[in-house]
Amino acid sequence: MSDYVISEVRPTDKRTMAEIDRLLQNEGITRDANLDYTCAVYDEDYHVIATGSCFGSTLRCFAVRNDHQGEGLLNTVLSHLISMQYERGNSRLFLYTKTDSARFFGDLGFYEITRVDGTLVFMENRRDGFKNYLTKLSASRKPGKSAALVMNANPFTLGHQYLVEKAAAACDYLHLFIVSEDASLIPFAIRKKLVLEGVAHLPNVICHDSGPYIISNATFPSYFLKDEAAVIEGHARLDLEIFKKIAAALSITERFVGEEPASQVTGIYNEIMARELPKAGIGCTIVPRKKRAAEIISASTVRACLKKKDFAGLAGLVPPASIAYFQSQEFAPVLEKICRADNVIHY
Repeated sequence: MSDYVISEVRPTDKRTMAEIDRLLQNEGITRDANLDYTCAVYDEDYHVIATGSCFGSTLRCFAVRNDHQGEGLLNTVLSHLISMQYERGNSRLFLYTKTDSARFFGDLGFYEITRVDGTLVFMENRRDGFKNYLTKLSASRKPGKSAALVMNANPFTLGHQYLVEKAAAACDYLHLFIVSEDASLIPFAIRKKLVLEGVAHLPNVICHDSGPYIISNATFPSYFLKDEAAVIEGHARLDLEIFKKIAAALSITERFVGEEPASQVTGIYNEIMARELPKAGIGCTIVPRKKRAAEIISASTVRACLKKKDFAGLAGLVPPASIAYFQSQEFAPVLEKICRADNVIHY
């Protein structure tokens, strides 16, 4: 390794990025669209012989050139990325890998959370991380029928509120998981604040931070799956494997999801849940979306109004208290970020 150099690769370094792409492609991998740091190991002629990347606290896109495998370069890349993450203040790390590579990462200090056989393994660098998360959740287990609902709420709308009310009316206790990773235009702290305010009138709703285990589209890796359909199915199956364990900890017997007629991706995701969850003894209820007049209420529509600072247009889309908050000084920096965003319509 003394003859090799490892360093960060900037997205503007087109030549090196092209080499990384070729190296990944040789391993059946396409460079992930969601990356915020990439490194490369170079040989004496300054050609890329190994690489790895990050997005948030996740590690991904590892590859070592065939003629340099067995030289410990994967360990070198992983150590570099871990050091960089520690400098960022991230000590709790996660990675995704192909099933046939999981053993190598296990030898390097990562522990399996769950897997989708034949597709991917989700791992973390804490032996009891997921176990401790489940133990903490189990303290909220309640008697009677318990159900679950997962939402990003970017931001919380009257449509979200309607969905929570429908789900809460159908069970004794509803465990509401708020996706806590900050991959959305509106930060988690604000999303959580608006959700808590919006469900405060429902005494049987128990809110939870999702933590790092309920995975968003932004965090889920797509780089070693063949096509969009495979990505959707892989994400759904990984989510369901994790959710089954969460459901067992809380004695959850039903999951509610909102209908997404405008989103083919979410529609397929919901179909997979509706098909697979009953096999684990968990019901899946898809709730039709609430409408304002003939228009479906969506967070995308709300963000579009915020981008235009059309606060009057938010009437009937979000709770009145949210409209006041969106005009407050506290929300002003987020509002400016939304106004600068190229696209606020996400499906």
